[in-house]
Amino acid sequence: MKQAGRNKVVILGGGVAGMSAAHELVERGYAVTVLEARDVAGGKARSIPATFDGLPGEHGFRFFPSFYQHLTHTMKSIPFGRNANGVRDNLVNTSRAAAARFGKDLVMMGTRFPQSPQDFLDLADDFFGNPFGLSDAEASFFGRRLMQIASSCDERRRRQYEEIPWWDFIEAERFSANYRTVLGSATRSLVAADPRKASTRTIGDITLQAFMGVTTPGLVYDRVLNGPTSAAWIEPWLKQLRARGVEYRMSCPVRAIECDASGVSGVLVSRGKGQEVVRGDWYLAAVPVERMALLLNSAMLSLDPALANIRALSAHVDWMNGIQFYLKQKVPIVNGHVMYIDSPWALTSISQAQFWPDVKFADFGDRQIRDCLSVDISNWEAPGVLYDKPARTCTFEEIAEEVWHQIRVSLNVGGVLRLSDEMLHSWFLDPAIHQHSGAQSELHNHDPLLINVAGSWKLRPRADTAIPNFFLASDYVQTNTDLACMESANEAARRAVNAIISASGLPDRTPCEIFSMPEPELFSRWRTRDKIRFDQNLKWDASVMQSA
Repeated sequence: MKQAGRNKVVILGGGVAGMSAAHELVERGYAVTVLEARDVAGGKARSIPATFDGLPGEHGFRFFPSFYQHLTHTMKSIPFGRNANGVRDNLVNTSRAAAARFGKDLVMMGTRFPQSPQDFLDLADDFFGNPFGLSDAEASFFGRRLMQIASSCDERRRRQYEEIPWWDFIEAERFSANYRTVLGSATRSLVAADPRKASTRTIGDITLQAFMGVTTPGLVYDRVLNGPTSAAWIEPWLKQLRARGVEYRMSCPVRAIECDASGVSGVLVSRGKGQEVVRGDWYLAAVPVERMALLLNSAMLSLDPALANIRALSAHVDWMNGIQFYLKQKVPIVNGHVMYIDSPWALTSISQAQFWPDVKFADFGDRQIRDCLSVDISNWEAPGVLYDKPARTCTFEEIAEEVWHQIRVSLNVGGVLRLSDEMLHSWFLDPAIHQHSGAQSELHNHDPLLINVAGSWKLRPRADTAIPNFFLASDYVQTNTDLACMESANEAARRAVNAIISASGLPDRTPCEIFSMPEPELFSRWRTRDKIRFDQNLKWDASVMQSA
């Protein structure tokens, strides 16, 4: 039932999804209260002081691929100094990426449509030089599989490929160990997803986006911020939201959602040493899936039994957390990200100083620091090289030593010394990784990442629920983006805001814009023909590619 005139929205969670929802709601005249558990805004996207004097650290380095549309649209409207396009102008393009392997030279790759002779050579080598040592049969087969994704209709991807693990789709077991290493590492490093479990729809679409990002004129697949995340984006955003009237409460963890037969009636939060019930007209949960699963209760499930799927979905999370190595000299390596193909822990890194011109590392601590090598660890289950055990069972010191070793043996090849022990000043591990008091073996993670395993789409809820005044906005909600990332969080927030507008009965309030994922125009006619085949219950057939 539409309920015109009710305008107060309570948002549970102040990360990218919660801030995105607040941004859109307050712009449309709603009164907004955000409840954030931490004492800093931004959730997983926030920067984290690594030392008492504020040396910048991160949960993991930030990455803004070219298919991000919702998030960059929002960033454009966040003022920042004299930037014509607000915070969006703080995004800078990379020009290269690199793949590092044990005992082999770096493989340089382009991250944009060629803009120089070197860009052209890099792109040509990517496609024709086979720098990863795949056999002709392997390279050809994988290319045909990617072409199949590109020429398949949306319905086939959603209903058929969604149910197939990526490992099976690319027939990994049929080919060489090198084929499995190269393609499995890429999946782990990009989205922390086990290729044996991840959905072909999700991984196929993201792989296609990466391909388009480097072959489409005007696009740059790999973009990064020109400073620490909080300084370059989150803090200006929070300032803007508060200036517009958003009540953003920090250190305010949600303990329970109160619900009766008519809907949600309040949210119980901790405030200092006591508790408080925060009430509104509409309630929007923008917390991670594993947290939402704990907040569900019998009253909510009686109104919307499908919400129980969130508990099943919360089992499909994995770890992708960062460690920063602070160096005594600038070590750019490459003007973009480095993926460590043979690393059992699926490492990816970026050298930050080259992209952070206003960060004077020498101003921190003992003034010896000049650069930060920011590394994401995406496989916490595989045994390491030095310690022969998974990262989950290592001490913090062992994690740092193991990551440093895997990086060094990948970079220092062919007589080239890119990284030495003498360069290392210190390191900082994401504090989301912790060990319970008294525990002796396995580590725990406050901030795991949802993985889109095969068949999980049907478990993922829509932004609107059967509870009339309760909505969901997080990266586990069904979105066009279909990936647990900041872009999906922003899109989910927009969908939740649109649902609130509809339920509010206020037709004068303009809905948020929702973007479709880009598709290669070259394949549009074949996607149309595949839709005809799909509607006739026919399989995808390469013959559709043979007719004009």
